[in-house]
Amino acid sequence: MTSLSRELVFLILQFLDEEKFKETVHKLEQESGFFFNMKYFEDQVQAGEWEEVERYLSGFTKVDDNRYSMKIFFEIRKQKYLEALDKQDRARAVEILVKDLKVFSSFNEELFKEITQLLTLDNFRENEQLSKYGDAKSARTIMLVELKKLLEANPLFRDKLTFPAFKASRLRTLINQSLNWQHQLCKNPRPNPDIKTLFVDHTCTPPNGARAPTPSTNPLVGTLPKGAVFPPIATHSVNQLPFQPAGASSGSLSGWMANPNPAAPHSAGPVSLAPPPNAAAFLKRPRTPPSNGPAVDYQSADSEHLMKRIRGGQSEEVTYPGPGPTHHLNMYSQDDLPKTLARTLNQGSNVMSMDFHPLQQTTLLVGTNVGDIAIWEVASRERLAYRTFKVWEISACSIPMQAALVKDPAVSVNRCIWSPDGAVLGVAFSKHIVHIYSYTAAGDLRQHLEIDAHTGGVNDIAFSHPTSQLCIITCGDDKTIKVWDAVSGRKQYTFEGHEAPVYSVCPHQKENIQFIFSTAIDGKIKAWLYDLAGSRVDYNAPGLWCTTMAYSADGTRLFSCGTSKDGDSYLVEWNESEGTIKRTYSGFRKRSLGVVQFDTTRNRFLAAGDEFQIKFWDMDNTNILTTIDVEGSSLQASPRLRFSKDGSLLAVTTNDNGIKILANAEGLRLIRMLESRSFEGSRVPPETMATKTSIVNVMPPAVTAPCSLPGAIERSERLTPAVSMNNFSSIDSSRTPDVKPRLLDEVTDKSKNWKLTEITDLGQCRSLRLPDTMHANKVVRLIYTNSGVAVLALASNALHKLWKWQRSDRNPSGKSTASIPPQMWQPASGIVMNNDIGDTNPEEAAACIALSKNDSYVMSASGGKVSLFNMMTFKVMTTFMPPPPAATFLAFHPQDNNIIAIGMEDSSIQIYNVRVDEVKTKLKGHQKKITGLAFSHVLNVLVSSGADAQLCLWGIDGWEKRKSKVVPVHPGRSSPPVGDTKVQFHNDQIHLLVVHESQLAIYDASKLERLRYWSPHDSLSAPISSAIYSCDSVLVYASFCDGAVGVFDAESLRPHCRIAPSAYSPSVMNSSNAYPLVIASHPSEPNQFALGMTDGGVYVIEPSESEGKWGVGPPPDNGTVGSNPTLSNQGSEPPSR
Repeated sequence: MTSLSRELVFLILQFLDEEKFKETVHKLEQESGFFFNMKYFEDQVQAGEWEEVERYLSGFTKVDDNRYSMKIFFEIRKQKYLEALDKQDRARAVEILVKDLKVFSSFNEELFKEITQLLTLDNFRENEQLSKYGDAKSARTIMLVELKKLLEANPLFRDKLTFPAFKASRLRTLINQSLNWQHQLCKNPRPNPDIKTLFVDHTCTPPNGARAPTPSTNPLVGTLPKGAVFPPIATHSVNQLPFQPAGASSGSLSGWMANPNPAAPHSAGPVSLAPPPNAAAFLKRPRTPPSNGPAVDYQSADSEHLMKRIRGGQSEEVTYPGPGPTHHLNMYSQDDLPKTLARTLNQGSNVMSMDFHPLQQTTLLVGTNVGDIAIWEVASRERLAYRTFKVWEISACSIPMQAALVKDPAVSVNRCIWSPDGAVLGVAFSKHIVHIYSYTAAGDLRQHLEIDAHTGGVNDIAFSHPTSQLCIITCGDDKTIKVWDAVSGRKQYTFEGHEAPVYSVCPHQKENIQFIFSTAIDGKIKAWLYDLAGSRVDYNAPGLWCTTMAYSADGTRLFSCGTSKDGDSYLVEWNESEGTIKRTYSGFRKRSLGVVQFDTTRNRFLAAGDEFQIKFWDMDNTNILTTIDVEGSSLQASPRLRFSKDGSLLAVTTNDNGIKILANAEGLRLIRMLESRSFEGSRVPPETMATKTSIVNVMPPAVTAPCSLPGAIERSERLTPAVSMNNFSSIDSSRTPDVKPRLLDEVTDKSKNWKLTEITDLGQCRSLRLPDTMHANKVVRLIYTNSGVAVLALASNALHKLWKWQRSDRNPSGKSTASIPPQMWQPASGIVMNNDIGDTNPEEAAACIALSKNDSYVMSASGGKVSLFNMMTFKVMTTFMPPPPAATFLAFHPQDNNIIAIGMEDSSIQIYNVRVDEVKTKLKGHQKKITGLAFSHVLNVLVSSGADAQLCLWGIDGWEKRKSKVVPVHPGRSSPPVGDTKVQFHNDQIHLLVVHESQLAIYDASKLERLRYWSPHDSLSAPISSAIYSCDSVLVYASFCDGAVGVFDAESLRPHCRIAPSAYSPSVMNSSNAYPLVIASHPSEPNQFALGMTDGGVYVIEPSESEGKWGVGPPPDNGTVGSNPTLSNQGSEPPSR
């Protein structure tokens, strides 16, 4: 095949791919043997489509071509064989052995014999070389790494693993050029030729026999006049919806900048790139200043300069709107994408919007569905600021807004965003108002402006600099866009013209021309100049529903992403100079679950959340570059995402109200450096702190002034530059000037001087004993509802008690708080939730309780049958599992609420299906009753603990026992520990908190290896009664049998503070027998916990408002980098070999 014929195949492959003929594409790849699609190959291997894998490979190589090819086929067939054995499908395994693996016996007889002997084993993992084989999915992933290396080394695949680089839709462009050439040769060329076929050459029929004028452009050296261009042959996807003007006379950005009359009729002919004749005249005419605000001297719109700017990159192609200038393909690689999970943050409520600080790269602003905002320092996982929704001055708000809040006080954040210099931030809420805060480098968040901006919801907010003064741009349900002065809050402009609620705004600047794009939920895109002359364009967005627009970081490329009402999502790049869609990116599912969100970074990459994944595209390629399933988390169906300004970090939302921070190598280096610097800051002498801060502080001093002063918001001509990401690797502490070397004695003295924070008085924290009108029995189980608005207690007499907080002006979120007492709640029927007790004494029985994810029902037992209660009516829906043996612990399966793991008094664990009322299997491995169960959906395991102080690890696919460990004896004890042992997974679903009266311990659950532990001593010396992670897994709360509560760092188990019983209840001090028996942590507020007492009381406890958190842990030891921290009298165990 000639070189040109080979290139034609590549053009056809590109065409088929753009037209989404997926099967045909891969068939042609295989039959031609020109391009080996590694992504397709990986997908087929991961899916276990072995026949298709070998068929595709056969187009490029055969088994006996060379040693690389032989190894490739062997690995694939071996994996297929092992999977059959793992499924106990012996017949299939024998078939694979005879048909597929026999061919290799002539090359290595011993290896073939060893493979054959695997048939004789009950589990092939008994073979030493296969002992570490996990499951099929992980094995395929490991194999793919090896296969890729073999393919890259195989000479038969040389030059076949990379698709040639050329412009998108190249075949269409060549056809268009051919048609134009044919039209040039027509004897009677018509101005608007109608092309109906490609099967024969094009000719024009003269109208009424008259000869058309001869084109003025020589066809050999130029192009057709603009009046005679062919429309591009576009019959697929949204290429038929390119910025189609409905009421403007030009389809280009230059056109709407120049066209004064938005209602002018649209020409039926093709869109022209030439400016309309009245362009300069319009833009030079005087503007009428707005009557509703002060006169603002906006820069004039120099149309001629603008035309040159946006028409400079016009394509050489005659008619086809190509992708514009070719960008350098090798500037970036996939390694620049943030893919590695670096941090997990637990916001506690569904995250609606995020934005990284423009200068402090690791500072993240977050807004939630309950109106909360928070500012996180990602490197240290510290929440720097937190504000719940509250109207600052209700009397200043409009009557419609007050009425809306009375009717429904629930408020969500629709958008939160930093100003360009990071000195202020704006929050748009779902009801009427916008909040503007000032922010300083020290983390100080101050109220600046409250604006009653729109009637209904405020759907988007942005900042812009039309002049030297910062402005706020908002849009809302009232179909308007408004511009506000960011200092005074005075309204400057109102743009009207949309016929539906405005969904988003995108302000931008071209040279000295400032403008705003806006999108509405009817799919209309409009553009506005700051002159109140009306919308300049009226375009249709792909999908005709919710769409957002964004420019690349350098401001040269415009993108939009939207989802239709039917769930079809579109990510496109616009050709500003022509008002058309330049390219449409493929890869979205057929029906997206929610409105897809997107972001851009590095002038190179696009990212969108879809199908519970993050999908990445190269801006110059319509095909997906790669996808990411974030480890250790279940993403939302359409997760929200946000890049840091330099693209090294990516924040992604999860369905458990969390945020995952992904990082590339630069981002990881930044996080590690800032994290280590924060540790250093607590260890170095004060005189060295200033020098260190100057290295890592990326907020310029100029923006630390309070923004209530007008000058604080004015745009500075020069800003102190932030630390370059590329320079982090070169920062060496040994070369830092003016920093005194730390001596071991100094660090030791620092550690000695640190004292555990002691909270002993009522005024040092906020505590509330929940009101109780019923008889008080000791509380044996205590949980918050998942929504965080109620606390549920189970007493030793088998009675449940439920407390609910109400929404009010003092508590607009309605969440539990120690500042406002709740109501003890009961349905109108007066029914109480009492567990079945049978013939048992509930005071002596082991009680257990579990709540469904949606808080709709609770499962509970107190020595009798397990009862399922409706949480609204308190009625018993069903009972099951009558004793003996009695249930002692309950845990819902993470993927199926109908499956419950039930720990039993006889030491067994029963896997029970509620729907069919059937015990699926029984697990046996403990010697005494089960006291703890915890599922990990990441490791796909169940961990159990018992009164025998033993831990067992079970695989939940086949319910096989994988490993067991006895809780080790800690120093000072001679006998092995006995008594109840509880377990709870960290948010990462890998680390495990193990609680015994003698110790707290952190385990690596995958290996059941103890990483670190803490045992009672000094001021926290009593036995541990209960312990639990905070909702964000940053802290561990532990209660003690002397009434004290300890707050620990969850990673190191170092104590932060001790809360004496006198600090939360004087009555506990007066009772020698009263102490917390159980402890529960709030599901969304990491610093709040509840105590269930032996005297029947329930307390909710929070830090004082002035402190906001529970003490500070001791400085880390000056050990080697990466070593586990150790505590006095505690141990940090090395992993077992």
